[in-house]
Amino acid sequence: MLQTWRWFGPDDPVSLENVAEAGAVGVVTALHHKNRGEAWPVDDILERRAAIESAGLVWPVVESIGVGEEIKTRSGDFRQKIDNYMQSIRNAARSGVRVFCYNFMAITDWTRTNLNWRLANGGTALRFDALDFAAYNLFILERAGAGDDYPPERIAAAKARFEAMTPEARESLERALIDWLPAGDFTYDRASFREALARYRDVGVEDMRDNLIAFVREIVQVAEEEGVRLAIHPDDPAFPIFGLPRVLSTAEDVRKLFEAVPSEACGITLCAGSFGSNPKNDLVAMAREFGPRIHFVHLRNVKHEPDGSFFEADHLAGDTDLVALAAEIMTEEARRRAEGRAEADIPMRPDHGHLLGDDRLKRSNPGYSFIGRLKGLAELRGVMQTVEAFRSGRVG
Repeated sequence: MLQTWRWFGPDDPVSLENVAEAGAVGVVTALHHKNRGEAWPVDDILERRAAIESAGLVWPVVESIGVGEEIKTRSGDFRQKIDNYMQSIRNAARSGVRVFCYNFMAITDWTRTNLNWRLANGGTALRFDALDFAAYNLFILERAGAGDDYPPERIAAAKARFEAMTPEARESLERALIDWLPAGDFTYDRASFREALARYRDVGVEDMRDNLIAFVREIVQVAEEEGVRLAIHPDDPAFPIFGLPRVLSTAEDVRKLFEAVPSEACGITLCAGSFGSNPKNDLVAMAREFGPRIHFVHLRNVKHEPDGSFFEADHLAGDTDLVALAAEIMTEEARRRAEGRAEADIPMRPDHGHLLGDDRLKRSNPGYSFIGRLKGLAELRGVMQTVEAFRSGRVG
C-alpha cells in the first residue's frame, strides 16, 4: 500500500516536514479554502502541489471536493455545483491527482459525541456515546420526530443523562456534534442545524440513493475521460443519525451503487473505522468482495459497546482484524500487479490517532494529531512488512 497522510493545508498544526518524518510518501488533502461549491482554480491546485513536492512528497489523492447539500438533495443551484465539481476533477487530474475521495453524508461529516475521551493509558480518543447522542437529539436539539427513533427505556435513560449534565457538558456535547470539523468546510449552530435538517424532511433513503447514483453517473464520465478514480467514503457512523437518510453504510449499499454505476472508475474508500462502526459489517469479507474497486483505504479501528456506543481504539486493538484486512488488500494489489497495472499500490493512510504525549500541550485537530497517527502508521507498516515477509518465504 502507498503510505499517505491526511493534511489540512498550510494551517494544519502538523507540518509537511512532520509528514515526511512519519515515513509517509504521499499527502491526502484538499483546497479547503475553495470548497463551497466553486470550481477549484488550476493555479491554487498547482500551488498546493508545489508545496507538497517541496517536502519530498507526492499528492495522489484529493480528500475531498465538498459535495454540497444542493447536490445531495438535487435542489437549488445543484446543476451549477455539479458542473463546478466536474471541472475541479478535471483541473486536479491534469495536475497529477489520481484518486478522488468524497462522501455523500447528509449535513454531517464524521460524528462523535466526545473529541477527548480519556483512555486508560492517559491519552484521549474520539468516542460516540449512544446515550449522550440520544440525550442531545431528544432534549437539547429537540429534533422533531426524534422520539420515534428510540424505545421508551432509551428515552428514559437519555432524559436522566441529560438532567445530570452540567451546562458546560451540554455545550461541549453540542460543539462536538455540530460545531466542529477538522477541514472547517462548514459548521452549525443549533438554529442553522435545525434548518439544515428541515431540507431533508421529504428526502427518504431511496430518494437519497437516487440522488447519489445520478451524481456519480455524471462525475464518473469525467473520471473515465481523465483516467482517474472515484472513491466514495462510507457513512460515519454507518447507521442512521438525526433521522437523516444513509446510503453508504453496508455492503448492500455498496453493491447497489456498483450495480447502478458499473464503471471501475466508480469505487470506494474502504474506511475500516467508518464501516467498522456498524458491527454487522465484515470488513475482511468486504475487502475480498469489492477488491477491484477499492481505490483508497483508511486504516483505523473501533471498539464497540453493547448499547451501540464505540470509541476509536488503537489501530491493532479494535474489533476489526486489521492484520487480516491489510493482508486482503495486499492480495488485491498483487492481483493488480499480475494484470500489469501501472498503479497497483492502493493509497492508504492511518486515521483518527489518539492524542498522546506532548501533543496534548499543542494545538491539534481532534483525531489528526501527529504522535497518534505516527504510532498508527508505524504499526501498520510493521503489519505490511510482516505480511510481505511471510508471502515471500523470508519467514514461515
